[in-house]
Amino acid sequence: MTTLIYTHEDCLEHRPGPQHPESPERLQAVLGALRPPESDKAQWREAPLGTREQVLRVHTPDYVASVEAMAPMEGYQLLDAGDTIMSPGTLQAVMRCVGAACAAVDAVMAKQGRNAFCATRPCGHHAEADRAMGFCVYNQAAIAALHARAVHGLSRIAVVDFDVHHGNGTQHAFWGDPQLFYGSSHQSPFYPGTGARSETGTDHNIVNVPLSMACDSATFRARINAELLPPLRRFEPELLIISAGLDAHFKDPLGGLSFTDDDFHWITAELMKVANATAGGRVVSILEGGYSLQALATGTAAHVRALMHTQGAG
Repeated sequence: MTTLIYTHEDCLEHRPGPQHPESPERLQAVLGALRPPESDKAQWREAPLGTREQVLRVHTPDYVASVEAMAPMEGYQLLDAGDTIMSPGTLQAVMRCVGAACAAVDAVMAKQGRNAFCATRPCGHHAEADRAMGFCVYNQAAIAALHARAVHGLSRIAVVDFDVHHGNGTQHAFWGDPQLFYGSSHQSPFYPGTGARSETGTDHNIVNVPLSMACDSATFRARINAELLPPLRRFEPELLIISAGLDAHFKDPLGGLSFTDDDFHWITAELMKVANATAGGRVVSILEGGYSLQALATGTAAHVRALMHTQGAG
């Protein structure tokens, strides 16, 4: 089986403004990096539109209704204090993000592909049940996890997040549910101010690995090996979802960590080893942050290369 890549041109139509870091050029850089021959062993699929039912597994009805009502026909609409902005194409784009994540889960569960990568935007891991924040409108990683449980009956689902920013929205969605595991490595102190080691969920199902500014490859790998991988293995996920943020790269203008392309390949391969052992190799990866176009392109290529070429079951 091969790696599936989900994307859609609608995701280019989220346009929060000419100076906004979460630009359409981000996805263009990713797609350019993943086109053959880089992805000659991958299968490309068009992301479907997500459904309101899927979104409501994580987000409140009032919040979803407000997002729908505020979607502008022209110009811009602020959803938070200033950095999460809707344009006329945003609602369609975020529904493609949700649709891609859920379709990827369905395809991997049906063994249509060994794993999947969702090349979509905007990112999602900061979006909480009832509010947008940090460029994020709907939390597609959390939605994908709850979709996997509702539709496929899985009882242990993990999300691992290596974005430079802590995924407060995913942590919030998983906090009180011992059947869901959230593990995050992230710069700390940093936006959004969550993600301390002491934040462990109601059943130690949350594992945070806060990293100091300028953290390098050796420290990152040692911390992941010591702090995140052992509890993830003990959790024995039946499906592993990756929030693949590339803004921990040393070239990223918004982050302060010092990762390289090889680090993104390495952590992906390590996570796939866990999935191969406990989940039949089932991995769904979802693009999160990354604001250096060059680093986003090369880091994503390294990540997807690991998805395509790491050997194992499934």
